[in-house]
Amino acid sequence: MKVEEARKTAAKWVTQHASREAGFLGAYFSGSTVGLPGEADLPESSDIDLIVVTQTTEPPPKLGKFRYEQALLEVTYLPWSQLASADKVLSDYHLAGSFRTDTIIADPTGRLRRLQTEVAPRFAEKPWVLLRCKHAHDRIERGLRNLDPKAPLQNQVLGWLFPTGVTTHVLLTAALRNPTIRLRYLRAREVLEAYGHREVYAELLQLLGCTRLTVQRMEAHLKALERTFDTATARAATPFPFSSDITPVARSVAIDGSRELISRGRHQEAVFWITATFARCHQMLAADAPEEGERLAPDFHALLSDLGVGTPEALFQRADKVLRYLPRLMTVAHSIVDANPDIQPSSAHL
Repeated sequence: MKVEEARKTAAKWVTQHASREAGFLGAYFSGSTVGLPGEADLPESSDIDLIVVTQTTEPPPKLGKFRYEQALLEVTYLPWSQLASADKVLSDYHLAGSFRTDTIIADPTGRLRRLQTEVAPRFAEKPWVLLRCKHAHDRIERGLRNLDPKAPLQNQVLGWLFPTGVTTHVLLTAALRNPTIRLRYLRAREVLEAYGHREVYAELLQLLGCTRLTVQRMEAHLKALERTFDTATARAATPFPFSSDITPVARSVAIDGSRELISRGRHQEAVFWITATFARCHQMLAADAPEEGERLAPDFHALLSDLGVGTPEALFQRADKVLRYLPRLMTVAHSIVDANPDIQPSSAHL
C-alpha cells in the first residue's frame, strides 16, 4: 500500500467514525509517516498514526492499532488543553513535529489550522529546539528517579527501558528528526553518523546493554518472544494502555518488524522493541494467565541477563549509569543543534 492511499483510508475513518463523536475538534497525522512522500510504499511493519483532538478534559482511552480496510491505523485521543497555545506545543518534543508541516485531516473549528500556522515558522528556532531537548532530558530523569523497587520485574524493566530509550529522542530532537518509537535507535544511529558522533552510538548501546549481543542470539530471543507474544494475545483480557500492540493485527509490527531489522544486520536496533514487547506481554500474563507467565519467564530472564539487567539490583545500577550519562548526552545534543544548518537563530518569541 502506498502512503497516500493509507492516509486517505485514515481520513475516511475520521470522517465516518471520529468526527461523529461528542467533543470532536479535529484530527491530524503524527508519527514516522508524516515526512514520507505519498508515493512511497508503506512498510508492512508500519502503521499510520493519527491524533483525534477532543474537547473533553478526560479523553477516551487510546484506540491503539487496528485494521481499517487495508490500512493499519493507530489512533490516540488528545484533549485540546494540551494544544492550547503554540508555545505549549513548541516546547513539547512529541507534539511539535506534527505541526511543522500541514498534517491536518479535519479541523471543523479552524483551531488546528491556526495552531499549525503559528508553530511551523518557529519550529526550527534554536531556543525552541533546545527547550524540546530539555523536555526529553527531563523525561529521562523523572522516569529513572521514580523507578519502583517494589514493582514486579516486568514493570521495573519498562520503567528503566523507556526512559533509557528517550536518550535517542534527545538527539533526534536536536537534529529536527521525528522521535519515533520502535525505530528510535536506528534513527539515532543515522543522526550520530551524519553529525560525526559515531562513538556516541556505541555509548547508547552500552546503556541499553546490547553491545555484545550477536545476530544469532537476537534471533533466538525473537523466537522466544514469538512464543510469549502468541500466548499473551490468546489469553489477554485485562485492558492496558498498550493492549493493541499485543494483538494478532499488531504482529506485523512487533514480530515481523523486529525480524526485518535483524535480517538487515540491525539486530542491536531491534533490542529495544523486543525487550519492551517481552515486558508488556508479561504484564498481561501476570494479570490474566500467571501460570503461563511463570512457564515463559525463563525466556524473558534470558534476555534480561544478556542485557546485564537480570536482577533488580543490576537494573537500578544501570538506571543510575544512564542518569550519570545525561550531561554528556546534552553536550552532544547541543553540538548537533549548533551544527544543524536547518536550525534558525533566536527570535523574540521565546
